[in-house]
Formats: sequence, C-alpha cells, structure tokens
Amino acid sequence: MVTIDSCPICLNSEFIHFLDCKDFTVSRETFTIVKCKHCNFLFTNPKPEANKIGAYYKSEDYISHSNTSKGLINKIYKLARKYTLNRKLRLVNSFAVGKNILDIGCGTGEFLDICKRNGWLTKGIEPDEEARNLGISQYGLQVNPESALAEHQTGSFNVISMWHVLEHVYDLRERVKELKRLLSQDGTILIAVPNCSSADASFYKEAWAAYDLPRHLYHFQPMDIQRLFEDLGMKVVKMLPMKLDAYYVSMLSEKYLTGHPNIMKALFHGFSSNRAASRNPGTYSSQIYLIQKK
Repeated sequence: MVTIDSCPICLNSEFIHFLDCKDFTVSRETFTIVKCKHCNFLFTNPKPEANKIGAYYKSEDYISHSNTSKGLINKIYKLARKYTLNRKLRLVNSFAVGKNILDIGCGTGEFLDICKRNGWLTKGIEPDEEARNLGISQYGLQVNPESALAEHQTGSFNVISMWHVLEHVYDLRERVKELKRLLSQDGTILIAVPNCSSADASFYKEAWAAYDLPRHLYHFQPMDIQRLFEDLGMKVVKMLPMKLDAYYVSMLSEKYLTGHPNIMKALFHGFSSNRAASRNPGTYSSQIYLIQKK
C-alpha cells in the first residue's frame, strides 16, 4: 500500500478519517477514505501500489472490462448503456468544432464504436489488456495502453472523453496536465464521475457502490472538479446530470447492503436522489463536466 502525503487537489498535508469501505467486488478487503482538512476533498488513503492495483479489477462482474451479461444488474446496465451511448453521441456532436476524439479508459470500446460509425476519427486508451483486445477485435478500433498517451502530439484532439475514469487515475494532477496538453485550443474535455454529495451517497454511506474502493481513488464533488481544473489552467463551462446512474448505483448499493438488488427499493432511492438533485443542482449521483482551456 502507498500512503498519500498531500491532497491531490490543494496539496495540503492534513487529513481526517472519513469512512471505511469494503471492496464488495473482488477482494472483500476494507479500505479507508480520508478528507482533506483544508479543501474537504475525499480520497482513498492508503491506496494499492501502482503495480498491484490491476488485481482489484480482475472480476467478471467488472462489466467495463469483461462486457459480461451475467446477472440481472449487468443485464440492466447493458440495456441502459445502449440508450446512453446515443445520448453521449448527441452531446459530443452538439459542441465539437472538429471530429477527432480520444476516449481514455474506453473499456471494451462501445462509445468509440458509435462515434466511429458516425464519422468521427477515433482513438482509445485502455490499461486493461483484455478489454483493449475486445475493443480491437469486436469493433476494429485503434486502442492503446496508457503509455501511448505521451506519444500523441500537443493539441491533437478536439474532444477528450473520460466516462467514469478520472476517479481511477493513479496520478491525478499529472493526468489533468496531460489532458490539457493533448486538447486543441478550442477543444472540450468531457469528464463523467460519481458525485459523493448526492442523496444516494448520503443514504447508503459505506455501502454506496460508487465509492468502489480501492478502484476509485478519488471521490469527487463539483467543487473538487472546478478547483482541480482551474488550478491547472482550465475551466468548467457546463455541468450535466447522469440521471440513470442513480438507479444503477442504488441497485448495486442495495446488493452490497442486503445481499439482494431489491429493485423496488433501488428505484425508490434512485428516484428520490434525482428529485433531491432537481432542487439542489450539482448533487446528482453522477455528473458530466464540460471543460475547456481558459
């Protein structure tokens, strides 16, 4: 394990204990989330070593890497994904000044595939070899390991997307600097992350599935995203909700809490979370941030 000495957002070195959470997906080990005393950012500390963290992704239940349909929750996830892929495509088409996209953490490649079929020039980055190979073999995509990021020229991409990926990145500030380097001057970064200030996070506490320790190294609120990117020369220009995530996360959280998905309870808590967020913008279970250079 590696102990983090300074906050990834504000670089302060004073933290307090926030929550202990179990890894429900793979190891069943317990990990700790701390809170920065200066900016209130939550992050996993200590975290697994960089060369060990891959083992915590080795599960058939980790759908972004395996594309499995095993189990009710994964079947529901894949149905929802078909719907959200078209919404994501409409979103990038609505603001893009060019059609050159890099998807970091592209998993098995479904988002890049729909972009490619709609005239985009696509490239993907995926650390997991099995997921990377699925994207290449199923969709004929150009998908490379993380080491290939440094090979791209400065300003290469009009759009860079990270769909539920930033919370996994081992060195947060270095990754954001790299995003800025790769983005064209008039380009846009899309960051989608869970929101630990949501009502479903408050209800489920240590069983909230979107904490997902130790795979999620950071636990963002809107102010964290704004501070991080502002500090490194970029700005959040728009924030959008991902309303379906409240239902999916609630189903997983019910399973972690009780051993069963409890569909009706999950639907109730997902609906309640979205309703609360409609009255308090910035508190949806997951949110998309559109980010541009200053």
